[in-house]
This record gives sequence, structure tokens and C-alpha cells, in this order.
Amino acid sequence: MKLLPSLFALGLAATVLAVSAQGSAVVTTPQVKAELVAHAPEGLVPGKPAWLGLKIEHKAHWHTYWKNPGDSGLPTTLTWTLPPGVGTGEIDWPTPKRLPIGPLMNFGYEDTLLLPVALTVPAGLVGDTLEVKLNAEWLVCKDVCIPESGEFVLQLPVKAATAGHAALFAAARAARPQDVAGADAKAAVEGPDLVVRVTGLPDAWLGRELGFLPETVGVIVNAAKPQTSWDGGTWTARVPLDSQRSESPTTMPLVLTSAGEVAGLRVAAAVTTPWPAVAAPAPLPALGNAEITPAPAAAAPPGFVLAVAFALVGGLILNLMPCVFPVLSLKVLGFARTGADRRAQLAGGLAYTGGVVLSFVALAAVLLALRAGGEQLGWGFQLQHPAVVAVLAALFTLIGLNLAGVFEFGSVLPSSWAGAQARHPVADHFLTGVLAVAVASPCTAPFMGASLGAAITMPPVQALAVFAALGLGMALPYLAASAWPALARALPRPGIWMQHFKTLMAFPMFATVVWLVWVLGVQVGIDGAVALLGLLVALAFVAWAVGSPTLGPKARGGFGTAAVLLLVAALVWAAPALRQDAIAGGGAAQASSDGWEPWSSARVAQAQAEGRTVFVDFTAAWCVTCQFNKRTTLAADDVKAAFADKQVVRLRADWTKRDPAITEQLTRYGRSGVPVYAVYTPGSAGPRLLSEILSVDEVLGAIGAGR
Repeated sequence: MKLLPSLFALGLAATVLAVSAQGSAVVTTPQVKAELVAHAPEGLVPGKPAWLGLKIEHKAHWHTYWKNPGDSGLPTTLTWTLPPGVGTGEIDWPTPKRLPIGPLMNFGYEDTLLLPVALTVPAGLVGDTLEVKLNAEWLVCKDVCIPESGEFVLQLPVKAATAGHAALFAAARAARPQDVAGADAKAAVEGPDLVVRVTGLPDAWLGRELGFLPETVGVIVNAAKPQTSWDGGTWTARVPLDSQRSESPTTMPLVLTSAGEVAGLRVAAAVTTPWPAVAAPAPLPALGNAEITPAPAAAAPPGFVLAVAFALVGGLILNLMPCVFPVLSLKVLGFARTGADRRAQLAGGLAYTGGVVLSFVALAAVLLALRAGGEQLGWGFQLQHPAVVAVLAALFTLIGLNLAGVFEFGSVLPSSWAGAQARHPVADHFLTGVLAVAVASPCTAPFMGASLGAAITMPPVQALAVFAALGLGMALPYLAASAWPALARALPRPGIWMQHFKTLMAFPMFATVVWLVWVLGVQVGIDGAVALLGLLVALAFVAWAVGSPTLGPKARGGFGTAAVLLLVAALVWAAPALRQDAIAGGGAAQASSDGWEPWSSARVAQAQAEGRTVFVDFTAAWCVTCQFNKRTTLAADDVKAAFADKQVVRLRADWTKRDPAITEQLTRYGRSGVPVYAVYTPGSAGPRLLSEILSVDEVLGAIGAGR
């Protein structure tokens, strides 16, 4: 599997080369040499022939694709930028070759290719030159496929002839499929086959062994050899329909081919019979007509009642997750402070429950509203924003410093606020619930993936009920402890141990800060992580300077002024590095030395076309379960050896930052958060979704390497 990083690097090098050639008429990559060329033998005169074209010289054994790429691939696309009044036509595609790849069949081009486009100019064209700009994108394949692109600029003389590539354009015209005047073509569905009958072909083509290429994607089995016959001047071909047919055209343009002919014959076959129903469920587009089928019905999300039940149980289990523990330690400390005061305990339990439930419902409502407005978001979306991560890191830093005794909130808050805090201690319990939800939401995926995925597709009232049940389950142990006397009596009595426990709980807070700094570093880079650390140091200085119980009023005034000035300077310094776009690529997955590649639907389809097993890891830096699986099961020697032995294509979809494509794919799977693990095996109807908490045996079984 060491080949995969090299291939990715090769593609990256091609992209760099293409970018470096901006403003040129030529773009060179390790696979192709692409050039924007023109042919205007009489100058740019209205009504006179003028052509533009993209010339692609393929290196040996590399190829690009036709308008119908076949079973995999992508057609080349040309996007023009021209002066007002100047226009272009569609690509005048040359007759392609058949490009068999294992059991599949693609259609495309090798060696030297020209894709010509007619150019029209208005009367009275002003100026001596015409600037033509082209953005071209193509997929070039050999044993692997590499998406490439180029920006081209060409200056054409208006009055002088441009004829340096006359032979190239003449060869392209000779290779284009020729329309046949008087030909009559019809197509009919007969059982599992499509039968094409053509009459009126040129005499020179009668009696020959012919093949045909469909211009319409996704109708027939491209790799099947048609059963052909002649009856006088009528040619008949029978070919199987694609079992995953995606189109039902009324007319099918076809290119007939014959050995020894450079150009084919183009006919338009009228479909004279009804099409059978398109296979359901509808396929999900990936690359060309390669398809990703939804997960089997067995993986369907649960109904409303089951989703609520799962949410309640999931909320209970959520209390055991490591990302929640630091906040829950505050709750335990709050229970201990109330001692035997039953009313205070019950009020605190109810306030905490209210904070948890309302926060889950509010977060879900924001998510549903944004999705209804067209945003591609999923559960845990708040931690995809560096600003939210930085604010949480600052908050946990302050909580940790307070627990460690560095400062007291009462010394920082105005006296009226401190008095209100004393009069309304239930507010502390409510805000503890809010804070718990802020860090707990990314930890829900291991046991709530299907339920939350189903919830966001339900009517709003039902969806919010599922999230409310999740919050109730999370708060239930503490609500029970506050309302049940037997549990309350089991709590330890207040004493000196509380001070030690309070200081001890500072360290889980600081550990959470370390995790959040790492998450932000993945999102915006090492400079952003260092900027946040500097900001946190300045914030800690401010907290000590204005809230330390050991400093007198004068010392607080002097240190406080200096600390606030330092904090302002730190904010100004850190802000640019904390932006979402501070580094190119951000949280996007990069090819790694251990064989993982960045995920894309195109890469999945290309690997499927090669007949290879694909393992996709949908992950995020802020997902604790994702990191646990990554460092345990996915790092196990047995799993890595099986991946290498089976030549599994390993793709990592990094959702640390917002990525609409990843969100859309998760929605197709019926999921709204990570982790999600999808395995595509050759010949399977669709991906198999694995458990959110992976085991070695489950992974080995999914890739066909069970032990």
C-alpha cells in the first residue's frame, strides 16, 4: 500500500504544475501536455470558419474520456471566458476508443487528442487581438485516475490568419462521427435487452462487423458485446440493459464503429417501446456513471418511538464518555456543597436537568433551522468553527484556574452579580448543564448515530422530542440523586476533602483545554494553536491579577491594568491565526505515510471501477470516539496487515471543519455525525456501515479477511 501516498503525491504535483502555468497556452503534468490552440485561416471574420481547441498529448498508456465515459471516469469540460459578443459552440467530440478495464468498459482517448470548438465573432470586432481564456478540467487515468485542470490564455490576431495547427484540426474533423443522411434507426426494449435496428447505412458499411457506442450514460451494459446480424440492408444489434439503469431516453444518439475506420457513423435511434421502471432506490451519483448505492434496508434508521428510546438510553451512557467527565465533576462538587439540604439538592437537580434538556433542544433547533435554509450541517457542527473551539478552551481554562484556587469568581464579578449568584445558586446548576451539552454533543455518535440521523429527517416536533429525550437521559442520574433521599444520603458529608477534590478537578479541565487546542490546531494549523495558547496565558494572567484572593487592592489595580493591556494585545495578535481560512486545506484530510488518502466520491467510484475494496473513515478531530478507534482498532497490526494484503483503498473523510460534500454523504447514509465507517466491496449492492465503536474482528470480516 506504499503506492497510494506516491500516487497522491503525483496528483498533487500535477496540480501544482497546472497552477504554475496560469496565464499560458500550455499546461504540462506528468501525465499529459495540454495546449489551447486555434485555427482561423481567414482571420476572425463573421461567417468565416474559426475554431478553438484543447490539444491533449497523453503520455504512454494514459487516457482521458469521451462525453459518455462508460463505466467510470469523467468527460473533459471546457469553460470559456470571452469578450462580449464572442461565442463558442459545444465540443465536437472525435470518435472514441473502447478502453476495457477488467470487467468494465470505458470510452475515451489515448495518444494525441484535439477537442475542437467552433468560435463565432460579431461584426465590427474592435481591436487587433482577441483574448481567449479557458478553464479546462479532465480526468486522466492509467492504473489510477488523477483529476487535473488548467487555466489557459491565448491572444488571437483579429485580421491575420491563424493556421499553424491546420493539420491537427483537419485530423479532428476526419475523426468526428459522421451524420448519415437518410439513415433510419430505432431502438426497442425486448425483455432484458435493448434491440437497435438501423437501415440506410452507406454501401461501404453494409455487411461489416459493427459495434456501437451510446452517447447516453447509464442505459446499457457497456462491457457486453452486442449480438449483431444483417438482414439485407438492416443491421440489428442486441445488448443487455444495465440493471442499475438511470435514464429512460426517448431518443438514443449512437455512434456506430467499424474496424479500420477512424470515424464512426452517428445515428439517432428513436425508442419505440416503453422503458421498464428504473431500479429503486435511485442510485447516488459519484464519478461518471459509477454509482454508490445506499446502505441496505437493514441499516435503515429507527422510527420515532424507537429513536426516543435510543436517545434516552444514549443520554444515560453519555455520562461515561471522557469528554463529559470534566463537566460532571462540577456537578458532583455541587451536590457535595449542598450537604443534607434536600430542597437545595432538588432545586439543583431540576436546574441542571433544565439546562441539559433546553440546551440539547436549542442546539437541535438551530441545526434544523440551518439545514432547512440549505446549510449542509450535521450534529456536532458547533465544534467545526474555530471561534467556538477557542471560546470553549478559554472557558475551561477559567474553570480550571478557579478550581485550582488561582482566582475567585466573587473577586472578579461586581458585588451585585456576586450577590445574585449567592441568592440564586440554581443558576450555577443550570449553566453547568449548558456547559455539559456544549462538550457532550460530539460524543453522542457511538450510540446515537442512527437515531440522530433519523431525527433530523423527522418533522420538527418529533425531531426536537428525540433530542429532548437525549438530554433527559443524560441528566437522569443527577435528577434521581437530587430527588431520592436514599441516594442523597449516600453522598459524602461536606468537609476538608471538598477543597482537595476541587483542586483535583482542575486537572481534567486543563486536559480538556489540551484537547480543544489540538482540535483548533487541526482546523487552522500550528500557528493557530500557538496563538490560542498565547491568548490563554494572557487570560490566565488577567484572572490572577484581578481575582487572586492573596492580592491587595493596590496590587490588583496595577497588575490588572497590565494584564488587560496584555490580553488586548494578545487578541490582536491571535485573531488572524484563528480564522477558519488561516491555512490552505484547513482540516481537510491529507494523504498520510500509512496509506490513507483524502476521501471523495470520485475516488470511491474510481476504486470500485478497479474492483478494489474501499474502507472510508468519516472522522473529526473533535470526535473522541473517532480518535479512540483510530489509535486502537485501525492501528492494530492485524487490521493494517489485512488492509495491505487485500489492497484495500483507505479513505479518510475529515469533518473537523465544515465540508458540505461530507455532510451530504453522511445524510445519504442516514447519519448526522461521526464516526461513520463505510466498506465498499466488489459486487456489493451498496456500502456496509460498521459499528461506531470498532472491533478488529468486525473490520476484518467487513473486508473479507475474517479470522
